[in-house]
This record gives sequence, C-alpha cells and structure tokens, in this order.
Amino acid sequence: MIHAQFDPTARQLLAAAAVEAKTRKDLSWQQIADASGLSVAFTTAAVLGQHALPEDAAKAVADLLGLDADAALLLTTVPTRGSIPGAIPTDPTIYRFYEMLQVYGTTLKALVHEEFGDGIISAINFRLDVKKVADPEGGERAVITLDGKYLPTKPF
Repeated sequence: MIHAQFDPTARQLLAAAAVEAKTRKDLSWQQIADASGLSVAFTTAAVLGQHALPEDAAKAVADLLGLDADAALLLTTVPTRGSIPGAIPTDPTIYRFYEMLQVYGTTLKALVHEEFGDGIISAINFRLDVKKVADPEGGERAVITLDGKYLPTKPF
C-alpha cells in the first residue's frame, strides 16, 4: 500500500470509497461519527481526507463502512490537507463559503485583530458545528460555528 504522506491521491481514493460505502449502506455522517466516538465535523473531515483518526476510531469507521484493514490504517495517517484546488471553487455550496470570505474576510480580520490583537485563529485547536434552525420568516437557516483558539503573534 502507498502511504498517504507520500501519495495524497491514496487519501482521495479512500475518501471516494468511503463516501460510496456510506451511500450504499444508507448511513449518515452522524452515524459514522457515533461509531468513531468523535464529533461529526471532525469525523466527516477525517473520512474526507483532512484529518487522521485515532486507531480505534479508524477501525470502527472502516468496520462500519465495510472497508479493509489497509483502509483503517490509511485513516490513521497524517494527510496532506487542503481539499479545494487553487482555482475559484465551482461547487455552489463551497463557492458560497468562498464568496462569504471574499465579502467578509477583511471584516473578520479587522474584528479579530481589534478584539485580540495581532495573531491568528487556530485551525488545529478548533471546533466546527453546523446546525439547522427555523427561520422566523419561514424556511430554515444554517448556523455554522467556527471555534478556534486565538494564537497571538510572538516576537522573537
């Protein structure tokens, strides 16, 4: 087997196989996360190739999806992160996030720096949550919470 750290396509192929198995077995991301014992956002990102799963979680996910031991092992490897190629995204859902950052990116930066000073919001010490809520005007709204640790810039 090719190690994912040396061949990022191995993780992409595994992600495709996992999504196919998820669909075939009519599983939700929450059911897969329940098997892993981790959050739905982290588990989904891991299965899609953006995080490494702990060994016990990887085995549970692979077992649930009907994937082999090599797949379980690959789920534990540190991936090459970044799921969006350099061009402007064409998928409508991903494009809307791109659009939100184009419109509000400088605003977010300004507000973070005003509140915290010079630094960044960690994507490593980070939590993500997606919820569906009723819209008072009818329909539904998506509430997306990005919760990252603030890391101040340190002079050296």
